[in-house]
Amino acid sequence: MSIIEINNLHFSYTKDEEILKGINLIFDEKSTAIIGQNGAGKTTFVKLLKGLLKPTWGDVIIDGKNTKEYTVANLAPTIGLVFQNPNDQIFKNNVLSEVMFGPLNIGMDESKAKDSALKALKMVGLEEKINDNPYDLTLSERKLISIASIVAMNTKIIILDEPTIAQDYISKEKIKDIILKLKSQGKLVITITHDMDFVAETFERTLVFCEGRVLLDGKTDYVFMQDEELKKAHLEPPYAAQLCRKLNSDKIYITVEEFIKANKR
Repeated sequence: MSIIEINNLHFSYTKDEEILKGINLIFDEKSTAIIGQNGAGKTTFVKLLKGLLKPTWGDVIIDGKNTKEYTVANLAPTIGLVFQNPNDQIFKNNVLSEVMFGPLNIGMDESKAKDSALKALKMVGLEEKINDNPYDLTLSERKLISIASIVAMNTKIIILDEPTIAQDYISKEKIKDIILKLKSQGKLVITITHDMDFVAETFERTLVFCEGRVLLDGKTDYVFMQDEELKKAHLEPPYAAQLCRKLNSDKIYITVEEFIKANKR
């Protein structure tokens, strides 16, 4: 069953320049990464999914709802967006209030909102920080608070905008673990990212955007083996795949873990 349907989607900010050009896609429960150079249309696309923008032409159907017919508030219980910069999202003076805001805003009663917020904070490992001011915490912790704020809303779809920016290895691993947990709960997780290694390690499906169109769409390992198309999109495959090419390896591995396991054998 499709969770999102995109039918002949076109979008323009001005009459003179079309940003998205006839996109047709179906999203099921597979975790999906959207990659591409700056200006490829990725951010515009997820804003259309969230209902922040409306199509110039075509339709975006979110869990059976055409975004043309619904407000952002109407769509909020179904689809959540974690901003690239947590400072653009956080505004409360303590962590628990911040994470409860989303659930309360979509109609959860206070008891249920608090329970959901505490579970989300436990998932991201910040359950001991509930009384702290978010701005007393590190950037990595604020990123996790912004993720928890959306997780607590229990939306069917969660979009992460550049989740690994300014994150160290430990934080990236934590975010990866959160995504895998969300997937195990039946959530559709979509990310925009420039971190190819994170994509290779975490996401089942990858879309390559190039000049407002979908250049590649498929299983992540397949996408990262399409060298010519990746060059057209000005993208490089993950480091493990690059190393395999340089070594003239018979098989291309897209993660370091796969590469090490194969070479141990």
